[in-house]
Amino acid sequence: MEIHHPDLHPLFADHLATLTQRSDAALAKAGFDHLVIPAGNLHYQFLDDRDYPFCVNPHFKHWLPVTQAPGSWLVYTPGRKPKLVFLQPADYWHVVPEAPSGYWVEHFDIVVIREAEEAQAHLPKDTDRCAIIGEANSTLGPVVPNNPQALIDYLHFHRMHKTAYELAMMRVASKIGARAHRAAEAAFREGASEFDIHMAYLASARQTEHELPYSNIICLNEHAAVLHYHSLQHAPPAHRHSFLIDAGASFHGYASDITRTHSADTGDAFQGLINDMDAMQQHLCARVRAGQDYAALHVDTHRLLGGILKQHGLIRMSAEAAVETGVTAIFFPHGLGHPIGLQVHDVAAFAADESGRLIARPEGHPYLRMTRTLQPGAVVTIEPGLYFIDMLLARLKETPAAKDIAWDRVDAFRKFGGIRIEDDVVCTQGEPENLTRDAFAALGQR
Repeated sequence: MEIHHPDLHPLFADHLATLTQRSDAALAKAGFDHLVIPAGNLHYQFLDDRDYPFCVNPHFKHWLPVTQAPGSWLVYTPGRKPKLVFLQPADYWHVVPEAPSGYWVEHFDIVVIREAEEAQAHLPKDTDRCAIIGEANSTLGPVVPNNPQALIDYLHFHRMHKTAYELAMMRVASKIGARAHRAAEAAFREGASEFDIHMAYLASARQTEHELPYSNIICLNEHAAVLHYHSLQHAPPAHRHSFLIDAGASFHGYASDITRTHSADTGDAFQGLINDMDAMQQHLCARVRAGQDYAALHVDTHRLLGGILKQHGLIRMSAEAAVETGVTAIFFPHGLGHPIGLQVHDVAAFAADESGRLIARPEGHPYLRMTRTLQPGAVVTIEPGLYFIDMLLARLKETPAAKDIAWDRVDAFRKFGGIRIEDDVVCTQGEPENLTRDAFAALGQR
């Protein structure tokens, strides 16, 4: 499948205008004259000269689509053209980053350096007037990251609202992820192991493990009951019951995050449970609207899940009682989702405003990753789940609610592990835009 990219020149120009406006306001609020952002440096393994895969400072890649330039810097001073100090070392041990090129370079003053220390000559001299956002290992002489909280709170709060350029990046990331999901499902249907499904995913996405936005979760059968399963068995199981895959893709620094669950037998009871979870998930996606309290949407998910548990004969109590007694939390022990963009779990998910005030999680929901009210431009994941986790079910058996659980029915589903269905959804001025469903639709698949 060929992925068509939009004309990025006008989109990026508008994106950069938005970033400069936000940065002007943030610098004024925090009392600084310059914004200095190191791309970051390599981290090395203890007692070795082997480096970990480089992960660029997200503030750096917010300004430009460069993700593999350790030792580089971005400098912005209000009223001036942003400056990129680009490290292109003279090095025959490693691949040297290619010279900057493409739709974005005209918007920057670019200085190419050969040694990391040369950057200091191109950074502001009045370092006490600089807001320097980065890791501690990004220090260069007197240029030391200070990460002023007032500035970060402002920038993070507004980062929730994506520009048209950012949404274009995320649409492409979603298309790459959807294509790779289809390849992974085909490998599952052919009887592949978890490891081989993972390799089929990478081949289709044409991204290495380190280029993906997060480590793939690829689960066969009961492994789907481990929320962050990464063991990747090399041999296929003796019997195939189910397949859960949580995997995304990257494009120009932006992420997609997609989860699908499949039954080996599309006519069995587990497929029926998947179908009803999918319908519930789509109902929740449709509620990604301006003014929607995300925490309230999460709480309502428990009520809807209680209805599915009742409908499929897993509980004998009412849906309301299942929520009140904590039964739904046994089957759905994580949050509804999170913001996504430059990072898979993006920032300011609990921000009440740009000043750093936070919105607490609802009582009894410690793993919810977002409590903000949705506004146009926000992109969030919607990922309800239903799992058969032995440890949590054992706890449930010790409670008074155990008498209202159909344990024979629960036991019959343990071999499937669980269900999670996840889409990336944009809040707009009207109908939400489902990046994930649109990407699958382009493939002729939901």
